Amino acid sequence: MDKKRKLTEELIEICNKRMEPYACEGFLMGEGNLNAQVMFVGEAPGRQEVIENKPFIGKAGKVMDQYFDWLNLSRDDVYITSAIRSRPYKSLKPGQHKPISQRGNRTPNQSEILAHAPLLDAQIEDVAPKIIVTLGGVALRRLTGMKERLIDIHGTAFTSHLLKLHSLDDNHYVETEQTYTIFPTFHPASIFYNQKLEAAIKNDMEKLKHLIEEIE
Repeated sequence: MDKKRKLTEELIEICNKRMEPYACEGFLMGEGNLNAQVMFVGEAPGRQEVIENKPFIGKAGKVMDQYFDWLNLSRDDVYITSAIRSRPYKSLKPGQHKPISQRGNRTPNQSEILAHAPLLDAQIEDVAPKIIVTLGGVALRRLTGMKERLIDIHGTAFTSHLLKLHSLDDNHYVETEQTYTIFPTFHPASIFYNQKLEAAIKNDMEKLKHLIEEIE
């Protein structure tokens, strides 16, 4: 008998209401194999992602596909999600008048991450991945609370309890009973700001490939 899924339509509705006070738009649940051994957790969808309802498309998507090529995997082999499911957009400067669709993306703040935290918690419990790949510092800090710089710890797998929301009525994080294998690496968009990271990412993917092979 299939286990009861934690991620329900009711929970999605509750969390979207929790997000209403914040400058975010759209909603993207995630994509992939619900029985995947590997889950990738990013930061937040961008404008095109919420329009097309597909994570990591466009320029960042091409880089993400390169990750999968290095790993000899496809999107159907893994599950892809993010810390929050709506696109955070930039606020207007005084005197500016721009529609939301023309405003740039921004990093989600802690209140926004907290609002959608139950969704990520539920997805992790439902998928039960053997390896969680955090893409960038936002995902790593959300799941582990680690303060270390990503540049110092990327590409090194470790076992850890995760942080999850205590309850919908008590907005603080507690540790999960179960431990998970965490593999921190850089977000695909990072190479747009620092081309030198491409070699480091490729090396990370080689390490991740070996790690995945060990669990198969």
